[in-house]
Amino acid sequence: MRAVDIIQKKRDGIELSKDEIHWLIEGYVAGTVPDYQMAAFAMAVYFKGMTTREISDLTMKMVETGEQFDLSAIKGIKVDKHSTGGVGDKVTIVLAPLVASFGVPVAKMSGRGLGHTGGTIDKLESIKGFQVERTQEEFIKQVQDIGLSVIGQSDQLVMADKLLYALRDVTATVDTIPLIASSVMSKKIAAGADAILLDVTVGEGAFMKTIEEARELARTMVDLGNAVGRKTIAVLTDMSQPLGTSIGNRLEILEALDILQGKGREDVTHFICELAQIMLELGGVTASLEEVKQHLTAGKALKKFEEMVLAQGGDLEDLYRPVQVKEQVPVYAEEDGYIAALPAMEHGLFAMRLGAGRAVKSDDLDYETGIVFAKKVGDPVQKGELVATIYTNLEICQKNIAEFQKNVKILDEVVSVSEIIEIVS
Repeated sequence: MRAVDIIQKKRDGIELSKDEIHWLIEGYVAGTVPDYQMAAFAMAVYFKGMTTREISDLTMKMVETGEQFDLSAIKGIKVDKHSTGGVGDKVTIVLAPLVASFGVPVAKMSGRGLGHTGGTIDKLESIKGFQVERTQEEFIKQVQDIGLSVIGQSDQLVMADKLLYALRDVTATVDTIPLIASSVMSKKIAAGADAILLDVTVGEGAFMKTIEEARELARTMVDLGNAVGRKTIAVLTDMSQPLGTSIGNRLEILEALDILQGKGREDVTHFICELAQIMLELGGVTASLEEVKQHLTAGKALKKFEEMVLAQGGDLEDLYRPVQVKEQVPVYAEEDGYIAALPAMEHGLFAMRLGAGRAVKSDDLDYETGIVFAKKVGDPVQKGELVATIYTNLEICQKNIAEFQKNVKILDEVVSVSEIIEIVS
């Protein structure tokens, strides 16, 4: 076989055979298929797509290119969760211990943030001493001991995806459904969980901008998971505005602690509890929303989170300390009305420029910086009332504040939002 022939077939919209896909991936990992040919292939997929069978063959071959976790030593149905990325997304930090507090084992690998999207691992690393790197043996033992572990993705997991994702990132081929689906599901399958909840974000701050795109991606990933015996459910969730009240690593940990104590904003708390219900069902446990919320207010979920922090070397005293920044800059409403839009991407990029996110993978993070919103979409607001506070170690000028204010849209009528848009199973 020749890579150029495979590229040409896909360029012309012709379905590739299983052998051709396997040969291409094996060659890329081995270094016999160079970056420039794989980039051409990725662009051909971007424009011509792949059939369900092609995506399945690609996904399973990618799984074979790295370490695969065997979680069979952990009793019960192991559940995992993945988000396709968003702004202010601290869901895993609350959801994982909440589900584990019901006795359902949660064995989760998470990623880092890039650009306007945040990463769970970065947020956990803002806790002094917290260790995200664990061997497979340590990972399994911790889940056996306390029912919960959230770690960084192993460098040996799905080697093909590690190489291909870096290439897609610099060739404008990230946002194509076949490559997103195979990337996500190869890692989830290799990570070894029995059941998977997929949070497919949709809207201005997500990779999927429309419901139709998100629905297609969700359906593709659910079918991939179910086809290999992993019970998989996807939810389409709104990412038109930042999730919750905070953007920024340390700030999101503090918001998560509020939610874990039953003191979080009602809309984000309710949303996470709905996701917990679905994960619990995947794990064989039926619980009402009231029962799930009781695990927050009674401190059961918080206790489980603290157990995880301690088990992974984190400092509980540091966990609860406030952020440490040079300046807290208030931003006020310029008119009366209702918050109509807080564009997720724009605010995510603003937080990134403060140091809360990375423009490129090599950037260092400032864990303390970010934004806390006093108002969210649908909330009433009066002129001069606090809308948000910017936490920064940089100098903020009036031009920066004006830039922030232009992305706070205020109208005369109420705009309603719903976090969960649709469930795909």
